[in-house]
Amino acid sequence: MADEIPTLVWGTGNIGRAAIRAVAARPGLSLHAVLVHDPAKVGRDAGELAGLGRRLGVAATDDVAAALRGARAVVYAASGDVRPDAALADVIRAIRSGAVVVTPALYAFYDPPSAPAGQREQVLTAVAAGGGSLFASGVDPGWANDVLPLLMAGLGTSIEAVRCQEIFDYSTYDQEDSVRYLVGMGQPMDYEPPMTAPGVPTMVWGGQIRLMARALDVTVTEIEEHVERAPLPESVDTTTMGRFEAGTQGGVRFEVRGLVGGAARIVVEHVTRIHASVAPRWPQAPDGVGAHRVLIEGRPRIEVTVEAADEGGNRSAGGNATAAGRLVGAIGFLVGREPGIYDALNVPIGAPVGLWGGESQ
Repeated sequence: MADEIPTLVWGTGNIGRAAIRAVAARPGLSLHAVLVHDPAKVGRDAGELAGLGRRLGVAATDDVAAALRGARAVVYAASGDVRPDAALADVIRAIRSGAVVVTPALYAFYDPPSAPAGQREQVLTAVAAGGGSLFASGVDPGWANDVLPLLMAGLGTSIEAVRCQEIFDYSTYDQEDSVRYLVGMGQPMDYEPPMTAPGVPTMVWGGQIRLMARALDVTVTEIEEHVERAPLPESVDTTTMGRFEAGTQGGVRFEVRGLVGGAARIVVEHVTRIHASVAPRWPQAPDGVGAHRVLIEGRPRIEVTVEAADEGGNRSAGGNATAAGRLVGAIGFLVGREPGIYDALNVPIGAPVGLWGGESQ
């Protein structure tokens, strides 16, 4: 339809597959193009790549210029973990083309005021030149560290601390390089995983701490990190990534702590295992597989746990689907606003009009 927003999905990995499904399901959007990096995916139908079981009539392409032409919105789902500069350059190119860009890839822009000044200036220059916008979000970092805890905190009469937890069995995560080398599962215990190297957790989740502090009108004087690692007590075989040997890293737990008045008051905690036998004393998901949990210490004490599943019941895929849903759901709002850089405090989660009973599987 003429009034639908032509939307490009850039990348068809874990987030990209979910984004294609979300765009196809949401009234007011049309799937304009799908960009891929793998030559084997070029020419394949987007519905096939997304696991929809039906064709969408959009063939994947690796031609960036052609895909951007005519797109009013871009879901940038390519990874930014190991290629942050390239991801930023891609996003800036899309903004300069006049598109609204939503992405989980640019961690610095989850809290735009604290983004590095040079990066922020590059994006603002692109906004001024092309008229596009940027909104960075996801699940964790994302809605599990901003809109959900802030909503829960708003139900109380006093707040002492806010804790956001992601608790996951990573044997369900379909990204072996990230699990083994970025997170360090299956590596010797003297291996330093890039994800937990000093400063990296703050780089990824520090913006969420600052954003929550802004919303709660408190001053975070310092952000500190705490990391624990645990070995596998015995070797395990997984269906997604093969064997993990006994004695290698089987779990990691870390906290990014926002200090208020000298105490850790706003905390993002991650507990990641490759098997349930690892570090049983650490927090557990209700079913031992995966969940996001928010704890509001105060009066009253509030605890809420969210479990999501997709792609045959996979919890990691469920989390990715909620990230894509948050981003794709913001497009209509952003297209109707002034060009700029947006964050979770000024992009609402709208009512899911038109999704009831839709074809989303």
